Amino acid sequence: MPLKSGEPAPDFSLPATGGETISLTSLKGHKAVLYFYPKDDTSGCTLEAKSFNDLREAFAAADTAVIGVSPDPIRSHDKFREKYGLAFPLASDEEKAMLEAYGVWVEKSMYGRKYMGVERTTVLIDRDGRVAQVWPRVKVPGHAEAVLAAAKAL
Repeated sequence: MPLKSGEPAPDFSLPATGGETISLTSLKGHKAVLYFYPKDDTSGCTLEAKSFNDLREAFAAADTAVIGVSPDPIRSHDKFREKYGLAFPLASDEEKAMLEAYGVWVEKSMYGRKYMGVERTTVLIDRDGRVAQVWPRVKVPGHAEAVLAAAKAL
């Protein structure tokens, strides 16, 4: 079921790059962007990560943490982060519990074949842990800029 603005963000605690653990509780008091993406080091996911990374100082100035989330393992995240010099954490949800709670683990179809995967989605969470805005079925070009504008306005 898709998230709606104003409702409490589903709680989570996930391992992340750099040996961190990221949870909804650890983000409280700050705004946070959770961007859900299908796979490390693929063209669209790389472009999206680089777009958010290019705006990292502007997000920091807006008191907004950026966290990428995918089902890839931490080892893959670490390589991806290092390869592109990403300055924000990538969280791993190999169990897909958080992905399901946020409604982004969905049935997809490619060339007539159905499979389960991550629907590229971004969620902006306010300082109180509530969903401020949701961008479903994200198209990467210009997306990070739109999220930044919403974070600044929050």
